[in-house]
Amino acid sequence: MKRRDLIVGGIGAAGLAAASKTKAQKKDVFKWKMVTTWPPNFPGLGTGAMRMAKNIEAASGGRIKIKVFAGGELVPAFEVFDYVSSGGAEMGHGAAYYWRGKSEATQIFTTLPFGLNAMELNGWHYFGGGMELYRELYEDFNLRPYPAGNSGCQMGGWFKKEINSVNDLQGLKMRIPGFGGEVLRRNGGTPVAMPGAEIFTALQTGTLDAAEWIGPYNDLTFGFHKVAKHYYYPGWHEGGPTLECIVNKEAYESLPKDLQTIVDIAASATNDSMLAEFMARNSFALEQIEQMDDIKISPFPKDVMDAFKESAEEIIGEIIDKDPKFAKIYKSFSDYKKTVEKWTKISEYALLQNRYE
Repeated sequence: MKRRDLIVGGIGAAGLAAASKTKAQKKDVFKWKMVTTWPPNFPGLGTGAMRMAKNIEAASGGRIKIKVFAGGELVPAFEVFDYVSSGGAEMGHGAAYYWRGKSEATQIFTTLPFGLNAMELNGWHYFGGGMELYRELYEDFNLRPYPAGNSGCQMGGWFKKEINSVNDLQGLKMRIPGFGGEVLRRNGGTPVAMPGAEIFTALQTGTLDAAEWIGPYNDLTFGFHKVAKHYYYPGWHEGGPTLECIVNKEAYESLPKDLQTIVDIAASATNDSMLAEFMARNSFALEQIEQMDDIKISPFPKDVMDAFKESAEEIIGEIIDKDPKFAKIYKSFSDYKKTVEKWTKISEYALLQNRYE
């Protein structure tokens, strides 16, 4: 009887100790920093990152508190990747194609020229094998990446002069990142990598002849219509670009499982809500731009689009030949694209064709 009581008592004490430990863990507060590539309080992108941070804090009952820093406030916009990788901040928000200097393959997880739209890309990320490859690629950088926003199909950009043919691209200095920039270079232009906050002044002073940013919602906020009068579509280079959240792997693993899950869900929710916001806000902003008498909204000429597409295919082929990681990820992306576009063609595309005829 005494032996049984000792055993029961021991089990009870162990249970109380475990419960006490769990209770203590639940009271732990994790104070994190999020560095972003976006200007302070910038609509859609910056506010989307801030909303994600607030949602994590609310859902965790205040157990994770995140201070958000705009690009340049703690580190320059294009140093976000390295800063989070090294543990300077626990989280970052930006776009994977900014990190092409780390690996060419990062660009695939944002967008490729003439690639997938937002819905198709989400399908690849979540159900087509993209997420597994995304995590595998970032493993070497001590990072856990997430899709965490999407602008939907973007505009082709603002130009100071009219573009009537490929010849008009010769010597054109344009803010355009990633693959899009290399495509422009192949066709005679000069791509410039530049954070969004610097674009207006560069256009105004003549440092740039053209610039792409996102679409009507954000472009109107920056006032590009004041310094460039030709607005071209479509965003052939960004048909549905994914924005990303990166989390320092060690910081993530230090969280209890329930808080890890909250971070996971918050990223997914941000991915959905940001796309919805851009769809609505771009529509309203476009109406305002259409009412400006001095702004001309035009499609790119067909020969320009054909040249861009040919150059994009050449560049992708060249990278595949020299970069095994890119080749592996691109195969998954390409195989999925061949499958999903059959469905897109007889669903979304067919609906839109008939809606506008």
